[in-house]
Amino acid sequence: MDRLRALRTFIAVADHASFAEAGRRLGLSPTNVTRAIAALEKEVGAPLLIRTTRTVRLSEDGAAFLARARAALADLDEAFEAVGGGQEPRGTLTVTAPVMFGRLHVLPVVESLLRAYPDFRVRLLLIDRVGHLVEEGFDIAIRIGAPPDSALQMVRIGEVRLVFSASPSYLHVHGEPRSLAQLAGHDLIAIENETGAQPTWRLPYERHLLAMTPRLTLNSVDAAIAAATAGLGIVRTLSYQVGEHLADGRLQPVLTQEASPPLPVYLLFQSGRRDTPNIHAFVAAARRQMGANL
Repeated sequence: MDRLRALRTFIAVADHASFAEAGRRLGLSPTNVTRAIAALEKEVGAPLLIRTTRTVRLSEDGAAFLARARAALADLDEAFEAVGGGQEPRGTLTVTAPVMFGRLHVLPVVESLLRAYPDFRVRLLLIDRVGHLVEEGFDIAIRIGAPPDSALQMVRIGEVRLVFSASPSYLHVHGEPRSLAQLAGHDLIAIENETGAQPTWRLPYERHLLAMTPRLTLNSVDAAIAAATAGLGIVRTLSYQVGEHLADGRLQPVLTQEASPPLPVYLLFQSGRRDTPNIHAFVAAARRQMGANL
């Protein structure tokens, strides 16, 4: 069995959840795709894909194997590029970032790279959870806030802050709070995180915590910002999330004197891979793009 071809076939089937689509992408017949997967599963000694008449999905072993297969093939592709003297990015770079940050700041980086390098491809996964870089096959992860200690390399590319804002119409009716304590008299808009509802805002104030109950809680940053724009209350977000709204006047900053400590924005990648053409190009483009806008 050609292991490399089998691994690429397996990854294609997993990515497209289809034997037929994987075959079209790779120029293989459905029969050859089926044989490659069967041979790979026999060699591994475990079923990697669960097939029904309508769906194809990864087994538990298949999900673990997929992450390692992606990382191994990425390393191998980069080794060939390095030995062959290739300096321009080529092949596929897999990047993950928070949803809104990715749309606003990572997508322009990707666009510039795709225009500059015709043999370069990017797989950009926007998710609001912290994925595992190696296990999930990511080449680069964007993190906001201090990342946990690890063996990963990191490059700081900017910083953001927590900010309060409200619509001009809301502030006209309710007035503007002059201190954190005065937030208790206002309608607050909160955003749930992935752990579930956040029933209170806990804010540091004069060496203790202020606990306040929001009037409206949503599980979407976009929806919370829309609610604030509609005049439903004061929202607390990261600065980049409301940058356009503040710039065009749909929202106004409040409590600017209560500046929070900056939260760093990092690019994370596996140790020793910074000088590979793909990662080097992405890091350089991200510094140019985000350094000017964060």
